[in-house]
Amino acid sequence: MNLLNYIHWNISPAIVEFGNFEIRYYGLFFALGFLISYYIVQSFYKREGLPVEEVDKLTLYVLLGAILGARLGHVFFYEPDYYLAHPGEILKVWHGGLASHGGTIGILIALVFYFRKFKRSYLWTLDRIAIPTALTGALIRLGNLMNSEIYGYETTLPWGFVFERNGETVPKHPTQIYEALSYLVIFVILWILYRKRGKETPHGLIVGIFLVAVFGMRFFIEFIKNDQVAFEAGMLLNMGQWLSIPMVLAGAFLWFRALKKS
Repeated sequence: MNLLNYIHWNISPAIVEFGNFEIRYYGLFFALGFLISYYIVQSFYKREGLPVEEVDKLTLYVLLGAILGARLGHVFFYEPDYYLAHPGEILKVWHGGLASHGGTIGILIALVFYFRKFKRSYLWTLDRIAIPTALTGALIRLGNLMNSEIYGYETTLPWGFVFERNGETVPKHPTQIYEALSYLVIFVILWILYRKRGKETPHGLIVGIFLVAVFGMRFFIEFIKNDQVAFEAGMLLNMGQWLSIPMVLAGAFLWFRALKKS
């Protein structure tokens, strides 16, 4: 194996550092995703003649649901023994540990409270949120790439990455890029669907496609991704795959239901 033929990755995860304070690519991409999402959803509200002031509240609900859900998802899905023994670590999000499945569940729960307060259709709201969420997911995976984390198994493909910062000496699948590209394509598809049909889109169709596509891709990419925690080693499917299955099934149900009603 000629390592000169592969991509040697040794990027610092920090953009700038001031003593103990640092700004990381991951945090920047995460924040950028939510900022872009804010303006995209705002454009939906304007297009449909709804008060754009609501978007501020909606963003707050989604942001809190995503962060709390992603953190608690990692705590309880991946490392419950450690965090139950060290509960003080749960709040230390800056130490790493966010689970996308938990973030999705957190958003779904947060939107229940939004729905009750602002009397918007729950599925209507999910449809609008799903579109920019796919884009945010792509940006977060690029943040994972900058952190040199959650990459795949060894590969001989020419685009393999040697993650030197982690002490790797052989090329690995850059699964962060695989996921980022797939989520970007999903975002474009959902955006086109909404632009064509607008408010006439059957409620639940967009979020249904989102769940099937995003977590379907996640399920298959996991086959070439390293396990995140040790207990996954003996499992037929890893934790990410098991958690993706109900998401795909729920999306398929919503997709079928929306088409049947339309």
